[in-house]
Amino acid sequence: MKNKKRTVVALTGAAIGTGIAAKKISEQKATEKERLVEESIQARYYGDKQVYFVGGGIASLAGAAYLIRDANFDGKNIHIIEGMHILGGSNDGAGSTDKGFVCRGGRMLNEETYENFWDLFRSIPSLDMPNFSVTEEILNFDHLHPTHAQARLVDKDRNILDAHSMGFNNNDRMLMTKLLATPEEKLDHLTIRDWFDEHFFETNFWYMWQTTFAFQKWSSLFEFRRYMNRMMLEFSRIDTLEGVTRTPLNQYESLILPLKTFLDKHHVDFTINQTVEDIDFKDAPGITATALHLSDGTVINLGPDDVVIMTNACMTDSATLGDMNTPAPKPEEKPISGELWYKVAQKKPNLGNPEPFFGHEEETNWQSFTVTCNGDKLLKRIERFTGNIPGSGALMTLKDSNWLMSTVVAAQPHFKAQDANTTIFWGYGLYPDRVGDFVKKPMKECTGEEILYELMCHLNWQDDWEEIKADIVNVIPCYMPYIDAQFEPRAMSDRPAVVPEGSTNFAMISQFVEIPQDMVFTEEYSVRAARIAVYTLLDIDKKICPVTPHNRNPKVLAKATQTMFR
Repeated sequence: MKNKKRTVVALTGAAIGTGIAAKKISEQKATEKERLVEESIQARYYGDKQVYFVGGGIASLAGAAYLIRDANFDGKNIHIIEGMHILGGSNDGAGSTDKGFVCRGGRMLNEETYENFWDLFRSIPSLDMPNFSVTEEILNFDHLHPTHAQARLVDKDRNILDAHSMGFNNNDRMLMTKLLATPEEKLDHLTIRDWFDEHFFETNFWYMWQTTFAFQKWSSLFEFRRYMNRMMLEFSRIDTLEGVTRTPLNQYESLILPLKTFLDKHHVDFTINQTVEDIDFKDAPGITATALHLSDGTVINLGPDDVVIMTNACMTDSATLGDMNTPAPKPEEKPISGELWYKVAQKKPNLGNPEPFFGHEEETNWQSFTVTCNGDKLLKRIERFTGNIPGSGALMTLKDSNWLMSTVVAAQPHFKAQDANTTIFWGYGLYPDRVGDFVKKPMKECTGEEILYELMCHLNWQDDWEEIKADIVNVIPCYMPYIDAQFEPRAMSDRPAVVPEGSTNFAMISQFVEIPQDMVFTEEYSVRAARIAVYTLLDIDKKICPVTPHNRNPKVLAKATQTMFR
């Protein structure tokens, strides 16, 4: 018997040893392949090859960085053409202490699911922390300023609700489970309300999920399912938003400026205030771009090896700003990126269909507002009510608000231009077409002062309104007609592939392209799209970070199941 035991132990040890040896061999082969690929890329000569990015948002900037970092491409042959007066796309942040600051929106990051985002920004030096990357800077800041919302939902009587319970009944649980088991291809054109009954939309889960990710009842069921799978890890902590990762400052200063600085050092060519109004394609089978038509009449004729990477749509297109005394006006301009997409989609197959996204403003709009204050009295008042110091609470949602208002108080300062006596916070309403509970006007017709007054009334602070108002520098409302466009119900074919079938030199990058398994309305989606475009069109045989399958992790699934019964 002893000999048998020794034999088993010996065989087990041999098997383990063989497994370790095989793993080492596999790792050595992978390392050797990476070395050979890198040597091949470093030896490349691109000649006069030019790459043109249409749009200057984070996807285009990331694409330019990938060309430099991973394709050994000369920065001076990279051209980024932006229709606005400033780069950054939806990653914005601007203003001054005397006129007030504005963020049209706030990008929430996630440490566990933004695989390519963190990898890219590990290559970008921080502007404020010498010898640190932007990734290190953000994660260091976030770990020192953890999120734990203590007032996630507030009712009409100013009660902070216990949001730990999801509020599901058995039918909600059954429908959710059935949805996650249903293949995506069976969900074309369906909305969330096509699947769930009215009880689901009164649960704590729906109020939290809706306001965290900006879903509506009429949003795409396909997209909701993809979010549930991709963010399964966050399901169990949706009430505290502990998974939210914040940048030290607004996204323009924390992300766009260091990325642009990196590109400037590599002599990337930037053109702003210039719109690409049309793109010509070769009159032959396949998709080969031949010329760009700019708004000033310039025509850029493309060489045989040139590449075009186009932002086919932007969710903050046509946004308008108001101020303390003026509502944000109705947009007069059509969405510049969406209009270009309409044009090119008519010329060639496989370029998608913009109509489901840009033809339904009544479903895709919502409104944000940024409040700038002298001193910190109002922020201190919010802190006492919520129990969260600035930067620790993420979202507070007034669930019974007719506008469905939510507010976010970031760590201060949120802008480099803020002085020690200036504080800011941000908020939004998902239903700006509805009449307010206290200000009897639709939110989108309200001045900044009226929006702030509505918020103060919901918090029962209206008796102190004059005292509060005396400290307000400005409240800047921002109306965004297409901010939710990427969630519109559609067919899967309506979103084009990053590199469409038949393309020789043309790609599309944005929140409106199709990337299997990933979720739109995230920084990761834009960065992943840019990486796919560059690697495919320039034949880069390097790994793109895959979607992490948290929804297949037994521990995550067990926790999610428990959460459904909380």
